[in-house]
Amino acid sequence: MTDPSTSLGPDLGPRLAVRAVILHRDRLLLVNAWPDNRSDLWCLPGGGVELHSSLPDNLIREVYEETGLSVTVGDPVMVNEFHDPGGTFHQVDLYFRCHVADDTLDDGWRDPLGVVNRRCWVTRAEMAVLRFKPDSLPQIAWGKQGTILYDPLEPILR
Repeated sequence: MTDPSTSLGPDLGPRLAVRAVILHRDRLLLVNAWPDNRSDLWCLPGGGVELHSSLPDNLIREVYEETGLSVTVGDPVMVNEFHDPGGTFHQVDLYFRCHVADDTLDDGWRDPLGVVNRRCWVTRAEMAVLRFKPDSLPQIAWGKQGTILYDPLEPILR
């Protein structure tokens, strides 16, 4: 049987993940979660939900693992789905607005799982030259507060 904490097969349904929208000093925190720099695709920090842990607790853990930053978790801002049209991967991401007290990224930090290899703070203008997912990322980061978006099924990129 597939380990439900890492990847769910078609018989178990979509994988559930949480992501942090951290906008600090009008800059958004992005991570590159492709081991060995295999892709230039950027996303928000976060990851798979562990059983018997709340969504905010999962997100606090994931953000710390992937960035070294401690956050407080606010309101949800988006639901996004990714899938592999030719395979069995289907993930539902729940995005929450989060806040940090200090935006300093320690140069000595390393993701203990070795997944995230880079992280950076970017302005909205800087995002224009980056490849990122989901497509609606600038809208949820800099858009109208208090709205929850639904970004329907998107093919996963490699």
